[in-house]
Amino acid sequence: MKRLLKSLGFWIVVAMCLGIIAGAVMGKDAAMFAPLGTIFIQLIKMLVVPLVAISIISGTASLGGTRSAGVIGSVSIAYILLTTLVAVCIAFGADALFKPGVGADIDLFKGSAEVAEVAITAKAPTLSFWDTVIGMIPENPIKALADSNILQIITFGLLLGFGIAALSEAKRTKLVDGMNSILEALVWCVSKVMWVAPLGVFGLMADSVGAYGFEVLLRIIDLVWVYLLAILVMGLVVYPLTIVTMSRVSLKDFFREMLRPQLVAFSTASSMVTLPENMAACDRLGISKSVTGFVVPLGATINMSGNAIYYTLVTLFFADLYGMELSVAHYVAIALVATLGSIGQAGVPGPTLLVVAVMAAAGVPIEGLPILYALDRIFDMVRTVLNITGDAACAAVTDRFVRK
Repeated sequence: MKRLLKSLGFWIVVAMCLGIIAGAVMGKDAAMFAPLGTIFIQLIKMLVVPLVAISIISGTASLGGTRSAGVIGSVSIAYILLTTLVAVCIAFGADALFKPGVGADIDLFKGSAEVAEVAITAKAPTLSFWDTVIGMIPENPIKALADSNILQIITFGLLLGFGIAALSEAKRTKLVDGMNSILEALVWCVSKVMWVAPLGVFGLMADSVGAYGFEVLLRIIDLVWVYLLAILVMGLVVYPLTIVTMSRVSLKDFFREMLRPQLVAFSTASSMVTLPENMAACDRLGISKSVTGFVVPLGATINMSGNAIYYTLVTLFFADLYGMELSVAHYVAIALVATLGSIGQAGVPGPTLLVVAVMAAAGVPIEGLPILYALDRIFDMVRTVLNITGDAACAAVTDRFVRK
């Protein structure tokens, strides 16, 4: 019992339960607790950007002069692309088996002024190859740091890391040792901030439940449970299979160490906020610091299999709702846009407007989106758990190839 009471994970679970109760009892008045969650997320965001920048530079500088650099980059990116595509296929299969949109009451989704406004103002991001490449290159690295543009920070960090790796050993060692010391200091700061997590989690859960309530789930209950099923298949079948067959990490140890990061991910709905906890879990699993420092921050930015499942299922749900017959070309468009759109999706909580791009690619009407935006927090919490689990699985698999 003493050990349990000293566990941060235990207090996070308690805070989640209390937040749910407070939100259910107080309704919209529970918004008074929202600042607690905002303070917690702001504290973590304050540390995440320098943590990502230093870890990427340090990890690349340590590996830049070795064969491991190419292995880490190629294996991790290949793993992310393949598992994201598998996630899209799982979403296709779930929709084909259960057809959650068939038979739903279309009147619930028609004539919403709110969604019309959202659809007009939410400009779908450009997903062309060259726009994506150009968007990854910062005009000003300092501005990228100030704007928390993680993709641009990673690009600059990789280049600077390779530059440091090209220096003489004496110069390189001093710089890497200095950055590793800063990294240790940042990790210490994160460990202290995490003790505020229960208060933040309480505020976030109370606000979410009070604002939307659970009764709204009844309107699209079929989509919700099919979505959860697809998430479970990916998280409990696909990722474990890759860990068992392609890594040195014990599956039992993996899920034991991932419990705390998953709780943080579920309560905050943010891959970036969960990043420090996820990196710490990878360290405890024995994954090398160089791999962890490179793969996990990269994964928190581009490894979004949960988002890919969401984009695909929502698009197919509304296609079924409107009785649309999708062609092979439509399915290919959905797969490509959902896969590419999930890569680079910001790892912070908020409405996932990229679903507009996926629906537009298949010509599916977007008039019914407001009910999903109202529930986005619930969807976001679940998919974030899958996303950060995939990041750690990617690190575990990549570490084996590097060691080999």
